Amino acid sequence: MTVLGFWITILAFITSLVAMLNYYRNATGRRYILAPARTCLKVSVASIFAASLLLFLLIIRHDFSNGYVYSYSDKSLPLYYLFSAFYAGQEGSFLFWVLCSALIALWLSPFAARRKSEPFVMGVFMAVQSLLILLLIAKSPFKYVWEMLPSFPAQQIPADGRGLNPLLQNFWMVIHPPVLFVGFAAMAVPFSFAIAGLWKRDFSGWVAQAFPWVLFASCSLGMGLMLGAYWAYGVLGWGGYWGWDPVENSSLVPWITSVALLHTLLAQRRSQKYVRTNFALAIVSFFLVVYSTFLTRSGILGDSSVHSFTDPGATVYSLLIVFLAFIAVLGFGLMAARWKELKSLSSDAEFVSRETALGAGTIALLLSAGVVLFGTSLPIFSKTSVEPSFYDATNLPIAIAIGLLIGFSLFIQWKTDEWKEVVKRAWRSVAASVVLTAMLGIAGVTDVVVLVFIFSSAFAFFTNLELVLRTRNGGVRALGGKLAHLGIAVMFLGIIATGKFSRTEHLSLALNIPQQAFGYTLTYTGNSSLPDGKFAFNVMGEKDGNKFALAPVMFEAAEQGLMRNPDIASFLTRDLYLSPVSLDQGENHAAHADAETYTLTKGQAVSMGSVKATFVKFDMDAHATDAMSGEQQGMAIGSVLKLSDGKNSETITPIAHYGADGSPTFTPSNSKLMGGSVQLVSMDVGTGEGISTVTVNVHRHHEAAQQTSETLIVEASIKPYIGLLWSGTVLMIIGFIFAIIKRSTEA
Repeated sequence: MTVLGFWITILAFITSLVAMLNYYRNATGRRYILAPARTCLKVSVASIFAASLLLFLLIIRHDFSNGYVYSYSDKSLPLYYLFSAFYAGQEGSFLFWVLCSALIALWLSPFAARRKSEPFVMGVFMAVQSLLILLLIAKSPFKYVWEMLPSFPAQQIPADGRGLNPLLQNFWMVIHPPVLFVGFAAMAVPFSFAIAGLWKRDFSGWVAQAFPWVLFASCSLGMGLMLGAYWAYGVLGWGGYWGWDPVENSSLVPWITSVALLHTLLAQRRSQKYVRTNFALAIVSFFLVVYSTFLTRSGILGDSSVHSFTDPGATVYSLLIVFLAFIAVLGFGLMAARWKELKSLSSDAEFVSRETALGAGTIALLLSAGVVLFGTSLPIFSKTSVEPSFYDATNLPIAIAIGLLIGFSLFIQWKTDEWKEVVKRAWRSVAASVVLTAMLGIAGVTDVVVLVFIFSSAFAFFTNLELVLRTRNGGVRALGGKLAHLGIAVMFLGIIATGKFSRTEHLSLALNIPQQAFGYTLTYTGNSSLPDGKFAFNVMGEKDGNKFALAPVMFEAAEQGLMRNPDIASFLTRDLYLSPVSLDQGENHAAHADAETYTLTKGQAVSMGSVKATFVKFDMDAHATDAMSGEQQGMAIGSVLKLSDGKNSETITPIAHYGADGSPTFTPSNSKLMGGSVQLVSMDVGTGEGISTVTVNVHRHHEAAQQTSETLIVEASIKPYIGLLWSGTVLMIIGFIFAIIKRSTEA
């Protein structure tokens, strides 16, 4: 079956190529019979479907003679995780992308045929499909285990597989990647329409046809990104929903450019402006999708991203470069050839007009995309990488501008308008935004930039809410854009609330001893083993007589080391987020040490009893070198702490050593002033707002014999109004769906 799967993909490639050539002959007038092209397209789609079904059968039958099945599944996985195994690795994910693209081709062909553009559009789309299948052939999931893993004995079939990465054994793995791949595949459609428009010199007709596909691709990409954010927040345990990881960013950038394309397409339909811009954005958006694939799958970000695949080999690397060159040369080459003809189109719209506002919004979006793309690509050209704080700082003023433009653009008329009239229409939304911002200022928000962002987001919210209420009787489909903008405004408010006002503490929860945090009483009641071999740590919470249970999880993964899954108690206005850090099981000691946990922010003094401690810096030089023996591999990081009791002072450097598998080992540092030792628990190297922190345990030595109780060390966080982020996402997606229905009818 493995050999059969490989030859089926060869058949898919050949028929895709023949379909492309037949469409090309029809488009150039050499032939006017579309039946051969359509037949080859259907055979190619059927072949891809057969290959996908075959791989899935190999997985569910546990045929470990297949190298891909052996590498990403085992007999213990339930059916839904076996489905996830289909696209868990590079080879399977290429096949899944090709499958999504093939199904879109079946939908796109009759769509284009009804609009008299099938040969041009499908000729380009099948060229893209041929390149995707060529990548699949180069990185095929249909290889025997001894072919894929040369160190494996030839003809020997293993009894069981390696299994699925523990991090991927989650419900969201079943949903998040497929939705993202649908968006990747769909982004090839606007590209195909744009190339077709340049090809046949139809500089405006392609806009209406491509518009619903841009909406569909943007909706899928946006939904995939936010599903990934929710997965990271609820499962991975690092305390947030977006870490500005390079591979996360590489999917975000084409989504931003596709949203920009939506707005300039809308302007062109109304006033014939932004003709060149629309062709460029359609080309760039798909280029960035393939560039995202290059970053993810070439292995080039292997040292910079936790999501990156390993090196796929020279063939796939070269093919991805060829793919990028094909898009750039074909797209921008045709634009250059038609440049003078594109220049002839003009508009009579004046400066104060919705067209101008949409153009300004597009510039803001492209600035954001450029900033993220720069930071994401930097590790390719330099040994350095940017901190998450770089993205936060540079995108904040852009987000403020976007909020204001979302609001004002909807009060401005097409073609021409006057500022006085715009202000008259917008005064209710402006007044409501001022009131809300003032209330939050009185409530304690003092950061001026944050208050401006709140005003901007509130203005976008109230503007779209007002317009939704005005047009609610005009049919649900007419609300698409307004609901999407409303959702983005709500998301912005959620980002402000969680990004600026979240609070975090590290707690040592001794067994059955209640402890206070954020107004909640938390009691660790012990741990219990789960059926899958993981351990749940049971914590009872209580506030105002209301009780709830939390059960964060820790487990040891073979390759990743110690893994942690948080648990979350969700309330109307906040989430209580609990992530396990470590477990001290307690022992009998003749001489024992009482452990006290402290979190130190860089440059700020913290009282540890009678001693003031200041976290000065991270040290990867002398102390790190001292910590590593000649046989150890990995990296050591020291945290320099300055201690003072008012009379005496000392400097100590507890060390974290990260082995080759990424798991940490902590070496304490003795302190005379503390009367014991100081040991690292965790480090935060400038994430969030760019502020570095360390969490330490202070062990003060005593001589009396004592039984130390089992203690769970956790990171507890309050995430205020994070529900705004998720509800805003839902609103945005609903708006996209309504807009897709409306624009598909218009097309």
